[in-house]
Amino acid sequence: MGRIRQAVYRPSTPSEQPGRLLGFVVTAVVVGILTGLMAGSFRLALDWLSAARTHLLTVAHGNPLPGLLAAVLICAAATAGAAALVHRVEPHAEGSGIPRVEAVVEGRVPPGSARILPVKYLGGLLSMGAGLALGREGPSVQMGGNIAIIVSRVLRRNRYDLRMLVAAGAAAGLATAFSAPIAGGVFVLEELMKKFHPRSALATLCASAAGFLSSDLLLGGSSFQIFTVTPLPGPKLTELPMILLVGLVTGAVGVVYNRAVLSSLRLVDASRIPREVRGGVIGGLVGLVGYVAPDMIGGGDQLTQRALLGVGSLAVVAGVLVVRFVLSVVSYAAATPGGIFAPMLVIGSHLGLLVGLAGRALFPSLTPEPAALALIGMAAFFTATVRAPITGIVLATELTGVTNQLPPTLGACAIAMLVAMMLRSTPIYDALANRATAAARQNADEASPDGRSNPAQA
Repeated sequence: MGRIRQAVYRPSTPSEQPGRLLGFVVTAVVVGILTGLMAGSFRLALDWLSAARTHLLTVAHGNPLPGLLAAVLICAAATAGAAALVHRVEPHAEGSGIPRVEAVVEGRVPPGSARILPVKYLGGLLSMGAGLALGREGPSVQMGGNIAIIVSRVLRRNRYDLRMLVAAGAAAGLATAFSAPIAGGVFVLEELMKKFHPRSALATLCASAAGFLSSDLLLGGSSFQIFTVTPLPGPKLTELPMILLVGLVTGAVGVVYNRAVLSSLRLVDASRIPREVRGGVIGGLVGLVGYVAPDMIGGGDQLTQRALLGVGSLAVVAGVLVVRFVLSVVSYAAATPGGIFAPMLVIGSHLGLLVGLAGRALFPSLTPEPAALALIGMAAFFTATVRAPITGIVLATELTGVTNQLPPTLGACAIAMLVAMMLRSTPIYDALANRATAAARQNADEASPDGRSNPAQA
């Protein structure tokens, strides 16, 4: 039997070869700093808009009919404006942005225009400020990647380094969006690159740390640990059945969630309704929900926080779960800038909390603290949808500061991932990256004479 030889990749052109290491690392740090400042200002602006929206809805209740109309019209107009920016200026700024960054890092699509950055920033403020159930992490990741593209072009980094720096910028974006620098680096290595390479790991970690520090300086030291969790007792072996149940439930619901998101996008792609009209209708519906229940709209951090404190009854938690599931899917179909990370944390934490509350009612001696199951469910649902268990575990730990739940979290994530794989669910970002690649090719084929892409969906 002949000797098996290992294939070695040899770059065919200088543009596909790594540049000098020191200059590469310095560039990564510059990308991280700029991304941190950008993501920090984005977070501050969204916080201000969220407070303004809450004030508007509070005032609206003082004048029921005019107030309701004002809430619906303002949210509709903001969402329609975000959809128009994407459709008419830069279609590649649509949605989360993480799938397109993944496709760029893999070399499946070209880096894209610098227009992505301002459209993503302003469009994200409009859509998320209107209350759509979207998260700031996706836009922060794509804007970080776009900053890396701009910096790489200015500093004349080659094509190979550019792709590595896009991954580094994405890590910095996630690190600053969630105040989770380790999870930012791990996510890029596990999900975007799907491999560990010393050069890319160095750039990713440097950019992530630099971004976190610059963002923290801008935010005045308020960027640490987004969620507060009361001390939780350590896990017990007798609680294992409930841990496995959380894994089963989050795995099954994660499969349904992925299929719902993709089905909604297929409907959007086949629709002839103008994008601005569709965005306006969705924004108006979100405004209506916000008028009735202001806490139900927006990114949902406050809902996740309550779940992690174990607050709520079975009926209330189930209601929040259903409403947020539907709002997340519908909001993403608006084709405006916004991520699904934060909405997934809401759904996962409430799934875990629901299992915990039901278990405490039926089997109190065998059920962990509902708050502990909320934390575990958050990581397990993320694992089922994204298929990135290490990121899910690290993210849940960094967001809460809780470490004694790592063993049960690991078990639940393993079960959730097994369920998703057995049901042959495509990881959500892989499916969306395939869609982004197909859209990029269509845009290239339909490019107008002046070189600007046809405003098809990306």
